[in-house]
Amino acid sequence: MDTDNEVLLEGRQISRSFGGNQVLFDVDLMLRTGEVHALLGENGAGKSTLVRILAGYLSPTSGEVEMSGEPRRYRSSGEAEADGVVMIHQELALAELLTVEENIFLGREIRRGPFLNRKAMRSHCRKALAELETKVEPTARVKDLSTSDQQMVEIAKAVTRDVRVLIMDEPTATLTEHEVQVLFALVSRLRKRGVAILYISHKLREIEQIADRVTVLRDGRLIDSGPMKRRSKEELARLMVGREITEMYPARTPVPDDAPYVFEARDIVVPGAVHWASFALRKGEVLGFGGVVGAGRTALIESLLGLRPRSAGQVLRHGEPVTLRHLRDAVRHRIAYLTEDRKAKGLVLNMGLRPNLTLLNLRAYCHPLIDRKQEAQAFEEATSRFDIRLRTQALTAAELSGGNQQKLLLAKVMSVDPEIVIINEPTRGIDVGTKHQIYHFIRELTDAGRSVILISSEMGELIGLSHRVAVMCAGVLTGILEGEQINEQEIMQYASGIKGVGVDEHRRA
Repeated sequence: MDTDNEVLLEGRQISRSFGGNQVLFDVDLMLRTGEVHALLGENGAGKSTLVRILAGYLSPTSGEVEMSGEPRRYRSSGEAEADGVVMIHQELALAELLTVEENIFLGREIRRGPFLNRKAMRSHCRKALAELETKVEPTARVKDLSTSDQQMVEIAKAVTRDVRVLIMDEPTATLTEHEVQVLFALVSRLRKRGVAILYISHKLREIEQIADRVTVLRDGRLIDSGPMKRRSKEELARLMVGREITEMYPARTPVPDDAPYVFEARDIVVPGAVHWASFALRKGEVLGFGGVVGAGRTALIESLLGLRPRSAGQVLRHGEPVTLRHLRDAVRHRIAYLTEDRKAKGLVLNMGLRPNLTLLNLRAYCHPLIDRKQEAQAFEEATSRFDIRLRTQALTAAELSGGNQQKLLLAKVMSVDPEIVIINEPTRGIDVGTKHQIYHFIRELTDAGRSVILISSEMGELIGLSHRVAVMCAGVLTGILEGEQINEQEIMQYASGIKGVGVDEHRRA
């Protein structure tokens, strides 16, 4: 990329403190026209604080922001947007009860006199959605959309503005591989129009593919900044965490051929989502579940735990049929579930850290009132065991970084001492260092004789962690792979329905 491209948005010597806690230290960042600039760092490195300052959501404690060489002191995100600085948040900022078109034009509705010009808004909306190759209807309510479709709406909302600087915070966390490539094509078109793009992602393979320049933060400080050319994923990971990341996926301990089955699902049917799926989990095994978003993996697992209805099928624990109508039934059978949506379903964000930890196993702390000393001791042990990093314990769950939220959720589900741990998207939206910790924790679980069901959209995780991989396509469990079959090409062929059992065969059965 031509380094002579105009500097559009610049942060100079940006520092930010919250009370007595300083989280950014004299950080410089330059965004150029027609350039994709990747911003990397572990959770808690200061990335979100920096981009919120650039986009007008926060003011710097010291330092300044310039747009086209002119000083700016944005008093709100609205002022920044009026200046062409638009941010796509990692946490979706959509009004769920409104339609897609109402969300896209919320606060900047097109009018004809005193009335809304719905025809014009719908036309612009359809054009934006078509550019993203999504089949979402402008009249659909956001609450009825999948998470990946909601993310595409968020992206459409951003690009329909008069954007000069686009800040994208983990935009692909919930997208399918096809949607990711569509997004990258859009980024390429925006770059050709001269838009400056700041791209935050923990997926280093994406950074290799899309970035022209990269900046790395660690502990609120600028560690490195320069062209992306000739930088390897390994070098970036080392810069982010301050050490070499070796053996990202720990060696798997083989599962004995005579290992007993501890959990089985037989002929499971979830209306509109899963067709006659069967599998069995062995003691000490990691059973991965692969497939594209919407293949039915989460629907299958949640139907087994009583979290969504099924119309047929049987669940067995140690070979005996069990009835799981609610998550507490699963806990009673020593089964724990770590949801893919830690913010909406896993943690109570406005609640303190200790109550979040003990909520799933609250009865263990009630004698009959909550034993605060016992709860405090459990929290101290959990922060040490799971390396939950805190500047103070007087925080809500919402104030933790994504990686620390995930570790708190892990500690919460492990508080019930499960024999079977079901983990859905274990590393979504977290940094490479925390990923490394979670992968080794999963190895510790199986070494201790526990069993793990791992649902992941990350191909590397499935291949690197699983003893066997069950693959789903369009609600059908098309095959269970093991040994040398566990490779990217084979998994994709089963995930796309090229290989394996098809829907029609299941129906005939």
